[in-house]
Amino acid sequence: MPGYVLSCCSTADVTREWLENRDIAYLYFNYFLNGEMCKDDFGATNPPAQLYAKMLAGADAKTSQISAGDYMEHFEKYLAQGKDVLHVTLSTGISGTFNSACAARDQLAEKYPDRKIYVIDSLAASSGFGLLMDRLAELRDGGMGIDELAAWAEDHKHEVQHWFFSSDLTFFVRGGRISKAAGLVGGMLKICPVMDVEPDGSLAVKEKIRTKAKAINRVVEKMEELAEDGLDYSGTCYISQSECLADAQEVAARIEERFPKLNGKVEIFPIGATIGVHTGPGTVALFFWGQRRV
Repeated sequence: MPGYVLSCCSTADVTREWLENRDIAYLYFNYFLNGEMCKDDFGATNPPAQLYAKMLAGADAKTSQISAGDYMEHFEKYLAQGKDVLHVTLSTGISGTFNSACAARDQLAEKYPDRKIYVIDSLAASSGFGLLMDRLAELRDGGMGIDELAAWAEDHKHEVQHWFFSSDLTFFVRGGRISKAAGLVGGMLKICPVMDVEPDGSLAVKEKIRTKAKAINRVVEKMEELAEDGLDYSGTCYISQSECLADAQEVAARIEERFPKLNGKVEIFPIGATIGVHTGPGTVALFFWGQRRV
């Protein structure tokens, strides 16, 4: 085993078992539901269906990033054992958690001057963040040291493509990402915005497509356009979804048909609470390795 720990947070939107099987350490994000703090703990506290039902019923849901103190406690568990730490955070385009992790790193560097602590901004979100962690774990297991792995992450993180759509604009409107007027018109015209994660790690609406069926077609087309090696793509593909499993399965089936060299089946994960509080139900997100986001 290497003398360092690879770490991330629960916003990678995979599962606890997925992380543990890859020997990736993790911490939970927090969120508030009607003022009560909950852990974004892969649905253990509030299963997705329950969370969205509460939100649709009017519950006030807000996210809360990991504090510098929580990061210090997490990192120090491993530093005190004589291990170095490489931690990857949710995109700075979505959260300020990277700054908290850096503050913890800087404070602990004084106490553990002989240890290495790397903090990487993933510029990724949801299972796109998870896809990056999958590759980093693979490289670590292949013998890559912490310095080289940190450099590889910085060099290649822009190659994780994120394409997603939503058939329910309710929480995009509530969160101010879409205006009330646009949300009303969008609902009447059955518009499903197709979005991506930009080079700076922020979310952006790229196209406004009428009907969910056409949105499904469009995200598959984006993978055809942008995937590494095109239709010969042989990497891993992940999908995350918020209470619309049938839509995610439809996307997965089309991907598996169009990309016969895929590394295994498309893996589908539930969108976690931190991301789900902002999307609400009805979002499908597709992640794959492809052209650099520029």
